[in-house]
Amino acid sequence: MRYQRHIFICENMRDPEDPRGCCGRKGGADVRARFKAALKERGLKGTIRANAAGCLDACQYGVSAVVYPDCVWYGGLTVDDVDEIIESHFIGDVPVERLLIADRRYTPDSLTFGPGEPDGA
Repeated sequence: MRYQRHIFICENMRDPEDPRGCCGRKGGADVRARFKAALKERGLKGTIRANAAGCLDACQYGVSAVVYPDCVWYGGLTVDDVDEIIESHFIGDVPVERLLIADRRYTPDSLTFGPGEPDGA
């Protein structure tokens, strides 16, 4: 298997007037660039791939990303979160709870939600 995991980071651009906003204007490209650099720095480039994604339909949660095959959804990402995700989730196999999207459409009951009440209950 070439890649053990893929992380798809949303870089979608919407009209600035859209009330949901868009990950592209919230720093999606910067987050992906940091993932690419950090994975390379740790020698994980051929094991884990950071892909640009179009709309993941989670714009209201800030820069969003999904990790496959784990099906773990992160929201509100900044470049400062990248190293923690790599260390905890990719290396330690423990998703970063505080960054999980607190909505059951994205994060099942089997994972612990971050701050706030989960939506979609």
